[in-house]
Amino acid sequence: MAEQYYSTGRRKTSVARVRLSPGSGTITVNKQPVSEYFRRQTLGLIVRQPLEYVGMLDKYDVAANVDGGGWSGQAGAVKMAIARCLVKIDERLKKQLRDGGFLTRDSREVERKKPGQKKARKRFQFSKR
Repeated sequence: MAEQYYSTGRRKTSVARVRLSPGSGTITVNKQPVSEYFRRQTLGLIVRQPLEYVGMLDKYDVAANVDGGGWSGQAGAVKMAIARCLVKIDERLKKQLRDGGFLTRDSREVERKKPGQKKARKRFQFSKR
């Protein structure tokens, strides 16, 4: 059996576990084709970005399991996991992927809602009288 590479990616509250194996370029997310799972076309493009960036879109099959968060966070988590797998495949790709921003964990999280306010930063209208 051909060699397989595993990696994990995170974004917001989403966690993606990805398996890369030599193949024809099929991408499945939670056992569904990427275009079916991520209905917005831009999210599918985000998932394919690291493979396109290094020119290996049709050389590896991607099988991803994603949990938590929303569509955007899940797509970002899969993107990061794929990039990490590509580094395991070929260490020379690390600088190229790092320069492209694929290996940097986006640490931004949702700020919590504060008591006595509408949202995290938005406040109720102030009335002087």
